[in-house]
Amino acid sequence: MPTRNDHDRLDDRKAAILRSVVTGYVETAQPVGSSQVARDPVIEVSPATVRADMAALEREGYLTHPHTSAGRIPTDKGYRFFVDHLGNPPPLARAEHEQVQAFFSKAHGELERVLQDTSRLLAQLTDCAGVVVSPAYQALVVRSALIARLSTHTAMAVVVLSNGLVEKRTVSVRDDVPDSVLSSASTALQQRLSGSSLGLIPAGPPSGDAEVDELVRICLDALADGWASGGDDQVFVGGAAYMAERFDAIDKVRAVLGILEQSYVVVTLLRDVLAHGQSVSIGSEHSGIESLAECSLVVAPYESDGIALGTIGVLGPTRMDYQHALAAVAVVGERLTRELRRG
Repeated sequence: MPTRNDHDRLDDRKAAILRSVVTGYVETAQPVGSSQVARDPVIEVSPATVRADMAALEREGYLTHPHTSAGRIPTDKGYRFFVDHLGNPPPLARAEHEQVQAFFSKAHGELERVLQDTSRLLAQLTDCAGVVVSPAYQALVVRSALIARLSTHTAMAVVVLSNGLVEKRTVSVRDDVPDSVLSSASTALQQRLSGSSLGLIPAGPPSGDAEVDELVRICLDALADGWASGGDDQVFVGGAAYMAERFDAIDKVRAVLGILEQSYVVVTLLRDVLAHGQSVSIGSEHSGIESLAECSLVVAPYESDGIALGTIGVLGPTRMDYQHALAAVAVVGERLTRELRRG
C-alpha cells in the first residue's frame, strides 16, 4: 500500500483543488469541471488557473478524464491523498448518535446475534455493506472459572470469557472425591485461568495436593480440547443489498457480493489494512483483488480488556463519503468495545 510520504508533494492550491474534486464527485457522481471547482469558496483563483492545475493533477495521476467529459474524477491515488489528509473526521449527526445509542441499549444476548446486528447498523449508517469479523478465539481472555459438582461422579468446569460467552465442560470424577477437593480445585482453576488468553494459558505451580492438581488438569484438558477446535473467524455481513444500489453494472454487483461470501478473503482484507497501519484501503490497494478494484474498505478494530478481538468495517464504492464512513466505524467500534467490556 502507498505510504503517506508518496502523496505529500502537492502544493496547497493543488491539494485544495483535488479535495474539491473529490467532495464534488462523491456528492454528485458526476465528473467535476473547473468552473464548479472555481466556485468553491476555498479556491481563490480563476477557472483558467483551476483548469491548468487540474490538468497537472491529471498528469501526476491524481485525476482522470472520463470519455469526452469536460470534468474529471479522482483516481485511487487522488482518493488516497484525500483520505490521508482528512484529519479527524467530523462527528456523526445527532440523529445517528441516537441511533447507535438506541441500538446498543438493546444489543444483548448471544455474541453472534449482536455482531450480525452490528453489521446491519453499519450498513444503515453508511449505505454501504457492513462487515464484522468475530473475535479471534485464541485472543479471548478468561474472566472467571469454577468447578461445580453435578453428581457423585461428574463435575462441570465453567469458564466465562471476555466476550460474554460461557464455556462449559463436563468431566468425570471419582465417587469418593470430597467437596473440599472440588472447592480447592475450583479456586486453583480460577487462579490459573483468570486474566489469561485462551491461546496462552500459563503453567501454574502445584497446589501440594495431588487430588486437587489432578482435577485441575482434567478440567484444563477438557476445556483445551474445545478451545483448540474453536473454529475459523466468523464474518457477518449486513446491508449487502446496498451494493446493488451503488453500482450500475450487474456483473460488478455479483462480483462484489461473491467476495463478501468468501469469509477467508474478507478476514484477510480487513486484517491487511490494519497491519499496514491504515484504516482505509482503496481500489487497487486490495491485495490485487480485481473484483474490488472499484471499492473501498474502511475498518477499525474492536477490543475487550485492552486486547484487540475482531474487526468491523464498511465496504462501498471508491466514491464513498470517507469522512462519514470513518466516523461511523469509529463510533460503532467504540460502542461495541464497551458492550464487550461490560459482558
